[in-house]
Amino acid sequence: MASHNRFVPHPRWKRRIERAEQLIRQYPFAAEILRFYLAIAQFQAGLFARLETASGASPRAGAQRPAPGPPELGELISSFRPFLATVDQHGPQPLAEQAHGLQSKSQEVCEQLLNDFWDAPTNLAGPGSDANEFFARAFLQPYAEFVRSRADMKWDGYTGSRCPFCARKPGVGVLRQQGDGGRRSLLCSFCQTEWEFRRIVCAACGEENHQKLPVYTAAEFAHVRVECCDHCKHYLKTVDLTKTGLAEPEIDELASVPLDLWAQEHGYTKLQRNLLRL
Repeated sequence: MASHNRFVPHPRWKRRIERAEQLIRQYPFAAEILRFYLAIAQFQAGLFARLETASGASPRAGAQRPAPGPPELGELISSFRPFLATVDQHGPQPLAEQAHGLQSKSQEVCEQLLNDFWDAPTNLAGPGSDANEFFARAFLQPYAEFVRSRADMKWDGYTGSRCPFCARKPGVGVLRQQGDGGRRSLLCSFCQTEWEFRRIVCAACGEENHQKLPVYTAAEFAHVRVECCDHCKHYLKTVDLTKTGLAEPEIDELASVPLDLWAQEHGYTKLQRNLLRL
């Protein structure tokens, strides 16, 4: 009997998937959110692998001319409807219904939605724009990581609060061990670029007065900090890897949704909602 090779996700997605599975057991209140994320992450892992394969594939024999655009573009376009089917099957009811409706739209409508987000997220306006942003962002995220991983860019010394690669806002902060303390960096909410950022400064408005930059923690999330700004009233969650080295910042940020509820009840607005729009 012929054997089938089991799909092995790229190490980045493997770590995310394993961390989500662990946190489902650790935080039952976040299980529904994390199970939906698992379905998205497993799709993203497969798409990333297919993009890698397509980018290195040689042109088909007998082809008269190469298709326009990068060689992986065809794989990307053909994967959007399967992604919608994944959300239709695993997503919460409102998103599932919207995914079902999008599957009946023309190819041109779907491509325009993706192009609008890729070129400038602010183009997504009008009714249903939040859902459109979710579909475009969640689907294109592995492609953004794929493109960024092949870009010959260096951002040593970069001090901005927007991603140096795609200019999106950070989705979560990260503290890593450095000497006797922690080095702060920001993680892009889209392409997952990580860049160093000053420890005592608001990533939203640049406020530097530490008295206006309170930090809150909760016992059940000792490794996740809510970094607030009393000047602009924004907040960003930061995952402290010096306390939990196995944490995956994007996943631990998702699981700590009670901290978002607390911050919003106290009048703070999240700098950038996460992948699942929380």
